[in-house]
Amino acid sequence: MEEKLQVYENKMKKAYEFLESDYAGIRAGRANPHVLDKLRVNYYGTPTPIQQLGNVTIPEARLIQIAPWEKSLIKEIEKAIMASDIGINPSNDGNSIRLVFPELTEERRKDLVKEVKKKGEESKVAIRNIRRDGNDAFKKLGKGEVSEDEVKQMEERLQKMTDRYIKDVEKLVEEKSKDILTV
Repeated sequence: MEEKLQVYENKMKKAYEFLESDYAGIRAGRANPHVLDKLRVNYYGTPTPIQQLGNVTIPEARLIQIAPWEKSLIKEIEKAIMASDIGINPSNDGNSIRLVFPELTEERRKDLVKEVKKKGEESKVAIRNIRRDGNDAFKKLGKGEVSEDEVKQMEERLQKMTDRYIKDVEKLVEEKSKDILTV
């Protein structure tokens, strides 16, 4: 019974972690090195994350500085940043690349909050779908393998698990929204 519930716990956890990583890529007017997580740079024919090609630092609240270990990578890193959907033009001084994050307008902040809430809703729907799949699987088990009481117990525990993850998602949405609206 425990291992059957664990399968759905893992799926819900993955849905929550996906939302977390998705939110990490949303920039809130402050420099956040996670906006670079999905970018890949052509490094000797291999798509490589920027973080593996140099030091990524945040010397000021709205500035990311990338100091590649090989100077020849500066052009490749700039090309990857420009081709991405970050929306920031890089500048370089020959040794490092700077990304200056502009202040977000009030309208842009509200749009970002809408996007955050939409992604949160999608995550909650995914978690509820996992619950539904679990309940369906438990009902099938009830037709032979386990007693109806055990099926009820598993459904109740799955519901508690679902409620906990939904609450965690709502908390994450609230925190990210607050973060974006903070000037």
